[in-house]
Amino acid sequence: MKQSPASFNDFEAFLNKFIDKTISFLPNLIGAIILFVVGIWVCRIIRKFVKRIMISRSVDTTIQNFVNELLRWILYIILFLTVIQKIGVPVSSFLGALAAAGVAVGLALQGSLSNFAGGIMLLILKPFRIGDSIETKGHIGNVERIGMFYTTIIKFGNEQVMIPNGPLFSDNIVNYSRTKKRRDKIIVGIGYGSDLKKAKEILYTLAKECPTALQDPIPIVYVEELADSSVNLSLRVWSNTENYWDTHFYLVEQMKLSFDKENIEIPFPQTDVHIIPN
Repeated sequence: MKQSPASFNDFEAFLNKFIDKTISFLPNLIGAIILFVVGIWVCRIIRKFVKRIMISRSVDTTIQNFVNELLRWILYIILFLTVIQKIGVPVSSFLGALAAAGVAVGLALQGSLSNFAGGIMLLILKPFRIGDSIETKGHIGNVERIGMFYTTIIKFGNEQVMIPNGPLFSDNIVNYSRTKKRRDKIIVGIGYGSDLKKAKEILYTLAKECPTALQDPIPIVYVEELADSSVNLSLRVWSNTENYWDTHFYLVEQMKLSFDKENIEIPFPQTDVHIIPN
């Protein structure tokens, strides 16, 4: 079909208008790209500057990480709004649309907002710090990172666990690193026919000779329980927090070796079967 002159003129006019718009828009686009690249660089400079100030003033590492992450989001949002304004998008209209969508987004992200609020409360109340050994939500490990939404824990088997800040803050938290000293309670059972006084003397001697056990407060040995098949002794011994597990494992091993050497029985579950002939 032969194209009419009117249709060709309309297409030519549209093409010329498109080219004119593109040429007029091109400086803004180039400027926006340059602004974006420079803005990313400036954001990094600001974050590094703020971090240096916090380090020079000995601000807690937990607060440093949290402020750094929060500052990153704020700076990137400001940069984004500046770039779209440079392109020609009215910021006021964009913010209005963003506010209208914010209600729906807020309802959809209630969990994330709860985690953010939990992170703020963890930052304010400081139930633990980075490097602390804690127990929470069924996990025990060292705190590696406290973020805006999640706290990262490295378990003793080197497994990484990320726990949402909201449930974490509302749960029970046991901090094993907050105090300088910890008291261990080691239970060991001996047979009813074994020498009770000798067993207690052995435990006192082990606690005294343990290189990482503290002697102030002094170690104490109690008769914990007269159980069904054993007399359970309880050794209470103090150590510095960083030496807690070394002290525990040393004493448990030495108990077994010393009791074997002194012929003190450590009972174990066993079943006697009596066969009654017909």
